[in-house]
Amino acid sequence: MKKPYIVCHMMMAADGRIDCGMTEKIAGVSEYYQTLNALNASSTVSGRITAELELAQPGAFFTGEKLALGHESFRKNADAAGYEIIMDTTGKLLWNEGDPDKPYLIITCESVAKAYLDYLDDKKISWIACGKERIDLEKAAEILYSEFGVERLAIVGGGHINGGFLDAGLIDEVSLLIGPAIDGREGMTAVFDGRPSNREPVHMKLIDIVRFDDGAVWLRYIL
Repeated sequence: MKKPYIVCHMMMAADGRIDCGMTEKIAGVSEYYQTLNALNASSTVSGRITAELELAQPGAFFTGEKLALGHESFRKNADAAGYEIIMDTTGKLLWNEGDPDKPYLIITCESVAKAYLDYLDDKKISWIACGKERIDLEKAAEILYSEFGVERLAIVGGGHINGGFLDAGLIDEVSLLIGPAIDGREGMTAVFDGRPSNREPVHMKLIDIVRFDDGAVWLRYIL
């Protein structure tokens, strides 16, 4: 299988929680983009919840037309060195035109409404649809590599999309920027979340440690 080299890059508190409203208040956040840029990943991947909070427009897509796509497909509406990739399983998020230097690329499953893909086409936003009722992450990675030329990408949240890529065996490297603080609030998402309860731990090998003057620590592991 040919796929991009995939890094999971996250900023977290010392207890592993990653809520953006929390991490932006703790030391280390100023190093987030510095460390992300050092990974040399021109494309980034966000889950639907993270994208809804940070990237998408307010509201949700609605159409009375229920006709689903029903098969694997993709549309390359923009050619770029890197993409802002968003996982949106059923096609709900609304978008502006985005950054032409790093255009949006939406990944959905095959049950997405054709009307939503038409909406993306009208906005010149690229898309991939793969997997019957949920996104087939392995196939999506193959298409990103073969059709969009994505050779390196960084997953930047949230916990469930990180857990999905981990469970699919697609992550090559984990990059953790740890702020010197504790969250501890019940129910807050961790770096990796949502794996089935019968899974075994995934072992990693430490390859680098960087300490910053503000007390943050950057750890890099390969899987």
